[in-house]
Amino acid sequence: MKIKLRIGGLHYEALYHHLLSGDGKESIAFALCGRYFDEEQEIFLVHKLELFPNEQCIARYPDKVIWSPVEIVDLFEECKNEGLYLLKIHCHPGGGAEFSEYDNESDWQLSETVTGWLDNDIPIISAIMLPEGDIIARLVLPSCEFLTVDSVMVAGDEIKFFSPSNYITSIDLDDIQLRTRQLFGEGTVNILRKLRIGVIGCSGTGSIVVELLSRLGVGCLVLIDPDRVEFKNLNRIPNTTYEDAEKGRYKVDVLKSAIEKQGTGITVKAVPLGLHSYEAYQEAAGCDIVFGCMDSVDGRHLLNRIATFFILPYFDIGIRLDADGKGGIDEVLGRVDYIQPGRSSLFSRERYSLERLRAADLARTDPKEYDRQVKESYIRAAKVDSPAVISVNTYFSAQAVNELLARLHPFRTEPNKQFAEITFSIAGFFLENQSEGEPDLALAKHIGRGTVSPLLLSPMLIVKPHSS
Repeated sequence: MKIKLRIGGLHYEALYHHLLSGDGKESIAFALCGRYFDEEQEIFLVHKLELFPNEQCIARYPDKVIWSPVEIVDLFEECKNEGLYLLKIHCHPGGGAEFSEYDNESDWQLSETVTGWLDNDIPIISAIMLPEGDIIARLVLPSCEFLTVDSVMVAGDEIKFFSPSNYITSIDLDDIQLRTRQLFGEGTVNILRKLRIGVIGCSGTGSIVVELLSRLGVGCLVLIDPDRVEFKNLNRIPNTTYEDAEKGRYKVDVLKSAIEKQGTGITVKAVPLGLHSYEAYQEAAGCDIVFGCMDSVDGRHLLNRIATFFILPYFDIGIRLDADGKGGIDEVLGRVDYIQPGRSSLFSRERYSLERLRAADLARTDPKEYDRQVKESYIRAAKVDSPAVISVNTYFSAQAVNELLARLHPFRTEPNKQFAEITFSIAGFFLENQSEGEPDLALAKHIGRGTVSPLLLSPMLIVKPHSS
């Protein structure tokens, strides 16, 4: 089983500036973490950060820092009351990518203190930040055993991965990814091969994203979509056939079959369910990165919430048609939003309103009542068809995938923080980009909360499976 740690960009930046202050001495910080768990992985998620003031340390040296657990008793209480896990992170300003004997003793003592305080045998997480900002981590079990954390992900302006082997240890590479390596480097190719990326919505734009990610060599793709192939889909979903539409095969099953026929060893999980189902929610939460390719407002709202609770970098694709009133189209606009957990959201960027969200939720949960309210003008219905043109979908989907690559392997002349929002016009032929806005404080407070009850702290969002 893989053990992982995830940190949002804002928390990582705060840690970097606190721990690597430049005075050559060790500093320390703590965090409370949520958790995700499935059969393949255990993920700890930084929820709340506490920077331990240097002046409160008993002593600080270049190779160790001495502090008192009395100063963090409040964190013990929060762990106990909220079901959270304690993370201790300190720096090695002189380098040294391994835990020292003093670190071992300190971790054992802290583990004993936490176990005694909580009266529960749960692990703590211990981490080190190295001079370049890399992080290595381990679990400290109550039995005084250490388990290596396989990877640490930072979801910020750049998406960073760290591990004891720097996460880019050479793996078998063949000619299939030769050109990708030449452009983006061997390290990026190795990262892609280790990633689990979720694509939610596998129709016009989503199917193109799936095709591009599979050709780039992403290790595992999780495809989530409840719909079946129809004849109207054949002009814009690659690898679909007349027979698929005739037999009503699930879109995710058709795409899975096509990827497996490539013979490149990519793992594909096909989930023929809507995101509001428990199974789809669980699969999305376990991904490393997600792409939102849905038309529905409630789907986007839910995915943004999942991305926050589980610290997932989230790329959202939207396409808008401006009609000329005569049966034609004046403009086709495409948009790619990169959503960092803990910062601005689709809602704070005004991609939808509460009124539209309420209407979308009602249409999903009670279609008859939705129709009644539309007829009685309580809800203003807006019917907008997505562009059914593969060239348009491919253009905007490729922009979203290139945005992922820019976050993994920064190649732009301008910094990534200036590209939180990108809007493209086909008719006007322009590109506009916007920097990151103010955080969505209502949502940001849930960053890294992980699996809680009720799920996402919203009882009506996720439909749990029926008990047998």
